[in-house]
Amino acid sequence: MANAIYNTLFRRNYTMLGAVFAGAFAFELGYDNVMNKIWDSHNRGRQWKDIRHKYVEAADEE
Repeated sequence: MANAIYNTLFRRNYTMLGAVFAGAFAFELGYDNVMNKIWDSHNRGRQWKDIRHKYVEAADEE
């Protein structure tokens, strides 16, 4: 198993770099999504997307 991974990804420099960049990109997307969900749940009710309806409807009525 380890030998197959080595021969597939790490034997040549350009495939190793591609694997590293792809892994970093995938990790960044996953980490960003998780942190946004934690931030949104921690700050629920205090963000513009949560209170926008109060001000947009008030501006429309005037």
